[in-house]
Amino acid sequence: MATICVKALALLCALLALTSHAQSFPSRPVRVLVPLAAGGGMDAVTRGLAVVLTESFGQTVVVDNRPGAGSQLSFQILAGAAPDGHTVMMLSATTVIHPLLYPSQSRFDVLRDFTPVSQFTAQGYALVVHPSLPAKTPLEFVKYAKANPGTLNYSSSGIGSPIHMTTELFQIATGTQMTHIPYTGMGAAYTDLIGGRINFSFATIISAQPHVNSGRLRMLAITPGKRAPAVPDTPTLTEAGVPVVVVNWYGLVAPKGTPRAVTERIASETIKATKSPEMAKRLVADGSEGVGSTPAEFAKHIRAEHELWSKVIKHAGIRGE
Repeated sequence: MATICVKALALLCALLALTSHAQSFPSRPVRVLVPLAAGGGMDAVTRGLAVVLTESFGQTVVVDNRPGAGSQLSFQILAGAAPDGHTVMMLSATTVIHPLLYPSQSRFDVLRDFTPVSQFTAQGYALVVHPSLPAKTPLEFVKYAKANPGTLNYSSSGIGSPIHMTTELFQIATGTQMTHIPYTGMGAAYTDLIGGRINFSFATIISAQPHVNSGRLRMLAITPGKRAPAVPDTPTLTEAGVPVVVVNWYGLVAPKGTPRAVTERIASETIKATKSPEMAKRLVADGSEGVGSTPAEFAKHIRAEHELWSKVIKHAGIRGE
């Protein structure tokens, strides 16, 4: 009987501690690290989330841009922060891919060294081609590529970028061979794609839309598992008969050892943020949609991403440069 009482008391103390953590958080401003420069897509989405969380937390949520060393600078700051939820970091698919390509440059492992909190968004890509190509559907495009192996070229924002990896996955799934032309950014890549010097590319839906609407590019399909609100009439690759599903994503992680009650509180408020009309409107305008997930669900998603891109890198023989 005494043993049972001791166990019950220990359980009660643990529950009280969790409740205390949840009730006291946040007790001061919350910092969200962004491993990229201000002005980009991740920065804009994070600032939108910060506005909503500031209201729900009753504390200011500050976005702190710390680009550099393939996200390693932000990871280092996060690893040294107190594990109390007052410092978190926004991740993207790139932060999973980079360590796989550059293991010698990567000191941190997302799942080993940090605590997943919540996936915030999912953003698909569009398969866009220059109008000079005869393909009007993904299957016609695949047929054309197989009939002309190695002659089609595509652009990306660099080796190991999500667009590069998406195209490599597409080639593996379809048995096609195309030539990669990496750029330092998508601005110049779009110029060459519109000019016909590049045959096709995967691109963010929102950035491709103006060029598609003007007739300078043709959108064949999108990469998510379901149609996107921004382009409801455009089929997914799977609908079109190509077994490829890819989304870029953003999500929050906290320092290792952050109390579960705190990560669940942040996740709960993040989920609420994705459902707010203002945020939903903002995300659709950005060509993405809110996800909102529990810490366990986000950890599962990160593991799946790690497994997928590890296989693609190995199969395609991709090497970081």
